[in-house]
Amino acid sequence: MTFQITPFIMLNGNAREAIRFYESALEAKVVFMETFGEGPEDQSHPLPTHSKDWVAHAVLKIGEAELFVADTISDKPNETGNRLQICITTPDTETSARFYNALLDGGQVVMPLQEVYFSPALGIVTDRFGITIQVYTPGNKAKDGTVQ
Repeated sequence: MTFQITPFIMLNGNAREAIRFYESALEAKVVFMETFGEGPEDQSHPLPTHSKDWVAHAVLKIGEAELFVADTISDKPNETGNRLQICITTPDTETSARFYNALLDGGQVVMPLQEVYFSPALGIVTDRFGITIQVYTPGNKAKDGTVQ
């Protein structure tokens, strides 16, 4: 696998509206979408009832390019500066750890690099230039058995 860099739009409960807009305006095709309610429940971080139908992750194809879109559930407000993020997909967890740790030089942790149900390594950092970058390794199986 080669590296992949994908723009990632993070919204506050209106990701579905944005997806419909991009389908119309950009002829985007939704190739994957999952809501927060469809994912596994984390008892230590209960999901707010109003956000169960929010988009946890969507992949849109626009021509040959991909665009990720999701809603964010966070105690930090979603502002103009953090709505657009970059997702770097790496071939393995070691590369993810190397990239994540390098980006932390002068940066801040948004989410520690960790295993989540759809990935053996996912972490989010805002680098020293104020750019929020998600570092992601695919590999864990989704509910339907496919590898994400």
